[in-house]
Amino acid sequence: MEPQALRLKPGKILDTLGAMQNSLTRVSQRIAHYVLSSPQKVTQLSISELSRETQAGEATLIRFCRALGYKGFQDFKMDLAIELATTETDNSSPLLEGEISESDDAHTIGLKLQSTINNVLSETLNLLDMNQVNQVVNALRTSSAVYIFGVGSSGITAEDMKHKLMRIGLRVDAVTNNHFMYMQATLLKAGDVAIAISHTGTSPETVHALELAKEAGATTVALTHHLGSPLCDVADFSLINGNRQGMLQGDSIGTKTAQLFVLDLLYTLLVQAAPEKARESKLRTMDALNLAK
Repeated sequence: MEPQALRLKPGKILDTLGAMQNSLTRVSQRIAHYVLSSPQKVTQLSISELSRETQAGEATLIRFCRALGYKGFQDFKMDLAIELATTETDNSSPLLEGEISESDDAHTIGLKLQSTINNVLSETLNLLDMNQVNQVVNALRTSSAVYIFGVGSSGITAEDMKHKLMRIGLRVDAVTNNHFMYMQATLLKAGDVAIAISHTGTSPETVHALELAKEAGATTVALTHHLGSPLCDVADFSLINGNRQGMLQGDSIGTKTAQLFVLDLLYTLLVQAAPEKARESKLRTMDALNLAK
């Protein structure tokens, strides 16, 4: 008998559902989509009514609820109602998912982008497992070397983190070419840390690189939005970033901000753990860059 999943707390249900959609079966994805699009309506439906609305059997709905840690639909519905009742709402909430229209002026667009950022950061804090965050920080503190893998936009994020970690004294490199990723990953060893960044968690190059790093004995970390993705499957630790944003932004401002937020949280905790060492390393690197001398 499979162990029951840990029951989600009110306040985390919708964000977690959004992050795990891609790992669900087709029918469960349909249920999740319905819950995410009409959560208030779900709290007012019976299981038979929801079954008709989602074209899913009642037994399937019960399995869906149990996958989230609930005994059944009534428990799920009760906690969802609590989440909706305690979630702050205001008149600007439509902007959180709003698209840019032809009539929007620069200030209105700025407000919509601000709402996107605020929303995706709140979602990220809700999705992050702080126990895993702290374990990643401990692994980084004792690491021999750190390698950050990512392609495309995620590769740019990897380069940013490389810069931050290098400034505080870690031996770190960012690898964004898939051939170099594979070669470097297979040469890692116990005591090294490999961080792989992929918003979807399905980038074949990044997943393969993390697989090779794990086989080589390194501690593996995934930074992604999707729970249950192939990247999470090969990671010792999974850091889940938010993604609630309008389609126009795609994986640009919202995703990028969420990824950088998670990595900056790791950086800040590393500095907090050893402030004098971080200060000394940062001063030395600043001095090395002072070309006026």
